Amino acid sequence: MNSDSFDFAERLIQWYEQNKRNLPWRDTNNPYFIWLSEVILQQTRVNQGLPYYLKFIETFPTIQDMADAKEQEVLRLWQGLGYYSRARNMHYSAKMVVEKWNGLFPTSYQEILQLKGVGNYTAAAIASFAFGEDVAVVDGNVFRVLARIFGIEEDISSHKGQKIFNELANALLPKGKSAVYNQAIMEFGAVYCKPTSPDCPHCIFADKCLAFAQKKQETLPIKIKKIKTKYRNFNYLVFEFENKLMMKMRKEGDIWQGLYDFTLLEENELNHIHFPLMTSIYEHLGEVGLLSMRSGQALDNQDEMLKAITIQRESKPYKHILTHQQISAKFIHLKLHSQEVAKVLREENNLQLYTLAEINHLPKPILIVNYLKENF
Repeated sequence: MNSDSFDFAERLIQWYEQNKRNLPWRDTNNPYFIWLSEVILQQTRVNQGLPYYLKFIETFPTIQDMADAKEQEVLRLWQGLGYYSRARNMHYSAKMVVEKWNGLFPTSYQEILQLKGVGNYTAAAIASFAFGEDVAVVDGNVFRVLARIFGIEEDISSHKGQKIFNELANALLPKGKSAVYNQAIMEFGAVYCKPTSPDCPHCIFADKCLAFAQKKQETLPIKIKKIKTKYRNFNYLVFEFENKLMMKMRKEGDIWQGLYDFTLLEENELNHIHFPLMTSIYEHLGEVGLLSMRSGQALDNQDEMLKAITIQRESKPYKHILTHQQISAKFIHLKLHSQEVAKVLREENNLQLYTLAEINHLPKPILIVNYLKENF
């Protein structure tokens, strides 16, 4: 494997100049805009991330504006992108830039790495695109291009593999042209050297690509580490009282920290109880303590409870896929007819009552957004 064996960088840059997509973050060297685009595009496709990027630069045109915003504002604007830690880290880092660098974005790779949620790839992208620093980007697209063309069969998830790819990426980097070269190799991996069915016979590297010569396009790059998917069944209890719905904010340490949802019970907490009948609801609420009334407040009997809470409807299952999890969620809409029951539910479960208009302004998981859109 000899990185100097042919005009790799020159071919790549020439291809890029003729084939690059017109994307707004490519028309600027503003490090804040570039950072924003890179954070949004982590785990997100370009066509999905583009409208979010435009909304963010319109709402927060400077890093000072983002730092001054409340976290809930940032999360609400992020709603639907998932991986909400990205938004929280971004907001934290905006405050850090204001406090540590007086609102001026850090200008070097090593300084940019200090920002929360920024790793080697993102720091390299910002440092090269905004400041022309000669540091190579290595992301999934780059792994794929280099593995195929240079026939690298080292596991990209291993320490040794990452070292090999980083060294090769930096050896190939043309000094003084880091910005255009880094954009070019990522673009080539994204739109041409694709994960499946790349058009190898017409590729600009067809005469040099070892994967093409050895028919290994579909097996490279190699990633041995497998992600084990966890399947979860959610049951949301949607309590309504006086035309308002009860919601609460997810606590610190949760993947949906800072977002709002309904009372959540997983299947293992339900002991596989199904919810077609009000009696099942009543029995379950008693079992899990959702209506553990204080002394002197308990309802006298099940008949009285049945009058206090009625089932309005039970939703279809809603599917939601995360990196390590697949969620199937069902929503049971319950209407409360007793002010005392509503009060105890709120106090003992940290719930608050919100109108639909108020809920619209709260940051929510996309699972909740989809349910509300179809049912209210």
